[in-house]
Amino acid sequence: MPQGDKMATKEEELIERLMRENEEFSKAKKAHSELAGQLEELEKKPFLTPQDETEIKILKKKKLAYKDKVEEILIKYR
Repeated sequence: MPQGDKMATKEEELIERLMRENEEFSKAKKAHSELAGQLEELEKKPFLTPQDETEIKILKKKKLAYKDKVEEILIKYR
């Protein structure tokens, strides 16, 4: 097994463990995924209203904040 695969597997195992054992991590990861889904739906629209564009900006900022939280927790456990 190449070294890169081993690292990915360790990272995946850590994420799975934190999803089970760390409520803050689990909530942040789920919220990030939900926001990604909302963004995907909005960005599928053939035409975006100014409200849609504002909503996209807000969702992207929230999604980034959750991603940062997930990374912050991962760093503590690596």
